[in-house]
Amino acid sequence: MGCRALLLVNPNARRGHKLLSEAIEQLQTLGLEIIEECAEEPQHLPGLIRRYQHHVDLVIVGGGDGTLNAAVEGLVDTQLPLGILPLGTANDLARTLEIPNCLTKACEVIATGQIRRIDLGWVNGKYFFNVASLGLCVHITRKLTKAAKRRWGVWAYAATALKVLHRARHFKAEIRINGESIPVKTIQIAVGNGCYYGCGMKIVSDAAIDNKRLVLYSLEIHHWWQFVLLMFAIRQGRHNKKHGVRTLNGQEIEVHTHKPYPINTDGEITAYTPARFRVIPQALAVVVPKS
Repeated sequence: MGCRALLLVNPNARRGHKLLSEAIEQLQTLGLEIIEECAEEPQHLPGLIRRYQHHVDLVIVGGGDGTLNAAVEGLVDTQLPLGILPLGTANDLARTLEIPNCLTKACEVIATGQIRRIDLGWVNGKYFFNVASLGLCVHITRKLTKAAKRRWGVWAYAATALKVLHRARHFKAEIRINGESIPVKTIQIAVGNGCYYGCGMKIVSDAAIDNKRLVLYSLEIHHWWQFVLLMFAIRQGRHNKKHGVRTLNGQEIEVHTHKPYPINTDGEITAYTPARFRVIPQALAVVVPKS
């Protein structure tokens, strides 16, 4: 794909600053003309994309899932294709799209890959690629520091989860889906659009990012140690068959709680309940490996 590309890199991403020069050199060697912009603040990314929308053919985002999430509004507005350099800790969108973590191979995908249109999730006006959740995952997000992610990588997620797990509290919610109203008492509600979240945990075993549906699961367990027993099943997406896990599918979902609860989208807290979720089919073009 010989073209002019806008390269946006989060210098605070786990590998962003270290590999920036190497990425530019490789992309140029592969025939791309690169316009480089660094955004210290993620909220500036959509504005940069809009500024260059008539001057580039492609937007390359270097960072993790949080950086990609910060850029998504500009990508939707301009409909420029997205190339991904997975420079973060979790890189769950890259994993879903089978984009390698190896920088050289990721650059090759951008230069020689094919375009695939993917769905986006949407909650209260905010897009998400992978998952939106409330409850336990929000506590993990709040406790997970950038320093821990840089130092420990994927292990930082597991260590933080274990720290907050025993303090997790049940909350009551009402889920409205497919004409039904379902009351639940849960420690976590997650609504997935992609395949993976939380450093490689599968939303469900048959999840896909282009199947025009959302998958909700609710963890309705009674003791913190039950979550530990479920962790292996959650990792493989088999938790929908386990006792204490409710799984639902739909294109539109509402979640109501007795007080506002924060919602984590792709690793960042961006919304609050009451929440309306929906899927936006084929919302975005992404460069992926050739079939």
